[in-house]
Amino acid sequence: MKFIKLSLAAALVVSVAFAEEKKSDLGVSANVAMASNYVWRGMTQSADSPAIQGGIDLDYKGLYVGAWGSNVKFTGSDASMELDAYAGYKNEIAGIGYNIGYIQYAYPNDSKALNFGEAYIGLSYDFKVVEVSAKYNLGIKTDTIDPENAYEGGVSVPLPMDISIDATIGNYENTGVYYIAGVSKKIDKFKFTVAYSAMDYKASTTKTEENVIATVSASF
Repeated sequence: MKFIKLSLAAALVVSVAFAEEKKSDLGVSANVAMASNYVWRGMTQSADSPAIQGGIDLDYKGLYVGAWGSNVKFTGSDASMELDAYAGYKNEIAGIGYNIGYIQYAYPNDSKALNFGEAYIGLSYDFKVVEVSAKYNLGIKTDTIDPENAYEGGVSVPLPMDISIDATIGNYENTGVYYIAGVSKKIDKFKFTVAYSAMDYKASTTKTEENVIATVSASF
């Protein structure tokens, strides 16, 4: 009887450990942010007004799905909200990280003319003193919209005291070249960021758009 009890106890411990291991394979995270301006690829999406943003992500052994939203404001549009949904797979080979996925941009309060999707692939490598990354976004053509493609590269430099300096440069095909550079400070679950962004439009009649953005975000 004692042997049986010990066997049952051992089996229970193994079962619990296995259940915890299986449970740990599934990750759930959420994020919220307040920004002085919602800027995407160097262009304001909130008419230079503050934005409240948030999202949730699920991941399982590299596979992930997520949703993200923000208030928006465009001239000549009734859209007041952006809701994005995305899915993909990320992992690394020989220290080189890769991320392949699809994202759908949706604007519920406007006609479907604004909605569009992108397939993307990203690569990254962490040299410890600096992390470099590159990303290509392929706009998916629909009956109502033919999105442009985007190419971008970035660097992130970690500093002491949980401070980092980040910079990105990208080419939004026919629209222009965009830049963003900023400094961030992490305190527990919170992140404070100040960044400068610009979109240098290819159209000679359109003035370069410049913005300074302050953001407070939190991840859970």
